[in-house]
Amino acid sequence: MSNSPASHPGASEETVDQAPEVVAEGVDEEIVEANRRLFHGWQWYLLAAVAIGYSCFHLITLNVLPMETWSFRIVHIAGALVLGYAVYSGSRFAASESEQAPPWLTWASYALLLPVGYVLVQLWRFQSLIDGGALRIEPHLETLHFGYPLIAATAAAIVLSWFHRQTRSRLVPADLVLMLSALAVAGYLLIIYNGTPARMSTGTPMAPIGLTWSAIAGSLLILELTRRVAGMALVVISVVFLLYVFAGPLLPGFLGYPGLSMHRFFSQLYTDIGLLGPTTAVSSTYIILFIIFAAFLQASKVGDYFVNFAFAAAGRARGGPAKVSIFASGLMGMINGTSAGNVVSTGSLTIPLMKKVGYPGRSAGAIEAAASTGGQIMPPIMGAGAFIMAEITGIPYTEIAVAALIPAILYFASVYFMVDFEAAKKGMRGMRKDEIPKFSRLVRQVYLFAPILILIGALFMGYSVIRAGTLATAAAAVVSWISPNKMGPTAILRALQLAGTMSIQIIAVCACAGIIVGVISLTGVGARFSSLLLGLAGVSQLLALFFAMCISILLGMGMPTTAAYAVAASVVAPGLINIGIQPLVAHFFVFYFAVVSAITPPVALASYAAAGISGDNAMATSVASFKVGLAAFIVPFMFFYSPAMLMEGSWPQILRVGVTATLGIVLLAAAVQAWFFGPVKAWMRLVMLVGALCMIYGGIYTDIAGLAIGGALLMLQRSTHGGGAKPIASS
Repeated sequence: MSNSPASHPGASEETVDQAPEVVAEGVDEEIVEANRRLFHGWQWYLLAAVAIGYSCFHLITLNVLPMETWSFRIVHIAGALVLGYAVYSGSRFAASESEQAPPWLTWASYALLLPVGYVLVQLWRFQSLIDGGALRIEPHLETLHFGYPLIAATAAAIVLSWFHRQTRSRLVPADLVLMLSALAVAGYLLIIYNGTPARMSTGTPMAPIGLTWSAIAGSLLILELTRRVAGMALVVISVVFLLYVFAGPLLPGFLGYPGLSMHRFFSQLYTDIGLLGPTTAVSSTYIILFIIFAAFLQASKVGDYFVNFAFAAAGRARGGPAKVSIFASGLMGMINGTSAGNVVSTGSLTIPLMKKVGYPGRSAGAIEAAASTGGQIMPPIMGAGAFIMAEITGIPYTEIAVAALIPAILYFASVYFMVDFEAAKKGMRGMRKDEIPKFSRLVRQVYLFAPILILIGALFMGYSVIRAGTLATAAAAVVSWISPNKMGPTAILRALQLAGTMSIQIIAVCACAGIIVGVISLTGVGARFSSLLLGLAGVSQLLALFFAMCISILLGMGMPTTAAYAVAASVVAPGLINIGIQPLVAHFFVFYFAVVSAITPPVALASYAAAGISGDNAMATSVASFKVGLAAFIVPFMFFYSPAMLMEGSWPQILRVGVTATLGIVLLAAAVQAWFFGPVKAWMRLVMLVGALCMIYGGIYTDIAGLAIGGALLMLQRSTHGGGAKPIASS
């Protein structure tokens, strides 16, 4: 990862003028998960061709040859399922031949090819009937010759895949069955939706029974792939929601509802109410496009440049590597859509360097986790959640990006000053000149920022998000031609392959979230939750907001940001809107808490990833990262009390709120770290906290009070520690 003298403690000061051109290397390398297969030979080429074709399909469909919406989304999900089951194993890999699956398990898996093959033959028969003028397929044909064998093969293959271990370079036959099942589900839906009036009958007794069987099989496939790529948290929540569909009528109070039959529910699940709804709409357009954009940036080594640029800009400040982590994670957050992924890509470099200059492993991991989480709220890309927000609310994406500007500044300012005050408190040094790249050399490659600038410029010139993303992707390839990492045809194909593989996780997560959204829409539980929030607001709006915060964080624990926000936006945001909160404010409120669930104990994915690198306790790291990112738990409440934070209001008001809130964030960091210009006593910390909250609140009178408190504390600290306080020895 690093070839800098930082790796060699005995580096001589005589090398000061010989600054290395590269500190960070490998930031753009593809992350290989523990359950990911590594193929060789013809299998590698075949999978690469499928991944490249999948990426090209989206680029062509989105820009040149539009496809009917439902059909496009069906193919989008099916392609991700096929790639996902080829790439990710359902069980751990065998370390040796003796650990491989017994022969009977292999033959049992191969036997499942018979029913799924039979189903595919029946699809050809169904297509012939439709082409012959039939308006529907006989229910007994759909049940006996399609539904039963499809469900049996899918369920059995999933179970066998949990026990069927093979070496890392081999595809187990059970996963081949699941790939064919995904094609069968997509094939039936395409035949019925495009050849018959079936989509008009979904949710009624007239709906083809095959829709129910397809939706059940599709749901099983999506849940199993989500388990493989994102863990059990989202799967468990999805299963709870599915059980609610049938158990809801038995529940008391506001959770009860009249009930839905299996046929009525599942015949609507694979429609735009559920799986083909807003989450898949976003993953099949904006998300896949920006994944391709990120893959092109990675192929041209822009990530390495971003991290090196951060080293040159902030490395020599006190606690330098920690501040590098903040800048690098903010920049990488624009091209990396997950908090945990951001931690892995930048933290493997910054966490060891933070420990080298004096940060305990716990603090180093916490800082990286908090900074990487902030990448999800960093304009202009803001991870995938912002695109879902635009899709759900109908608010233009550019308005959402602008509204996110002040909150993002406040968050990163908070993390920066938390880091700075801790560095001052413990007397930490920055990196030496010989440990960082020369800024003058990096400035010569500043053109590598051009794709990001073109993306921003195109969006604000009025281009659609799809067109702007496509232009930025093309710009990434063109700009690479004048950089040391030129993208020729091979590199472009490699970027398209990387994009196809990178997209699997986020598409599976969005599809799984679509199941939850479908349950919420069809059972009306979201409306009942809204009425509960409305009742709480009658007692106290602050209580209603606090309850909404808890639910948003609870829904987001252990889930990727995209799914966490999609679910919270369906459950919590409508309730906030019903109590009188503007849609933009309500959605930003739940979006923020969905994001910071990644650093909220007890289930904090970003913190756990950082702890794995730092070697410290995972739970202790999550508590420390919660403290570093504390501003993110306060600022969303201010959206309600001061909408100017989201650029809602006059420019003088927005400027005043932005400046005073930033000063309040500085006081908040000082209060948490017990250090300003020197040590801060307990009573002063309490006063600082009050002053900070007054300025973050955003009211004119509270701003004046907060400024007065801050000014008095500043003068008191300057008079006491004017010459600079002696650092407290690091424990």
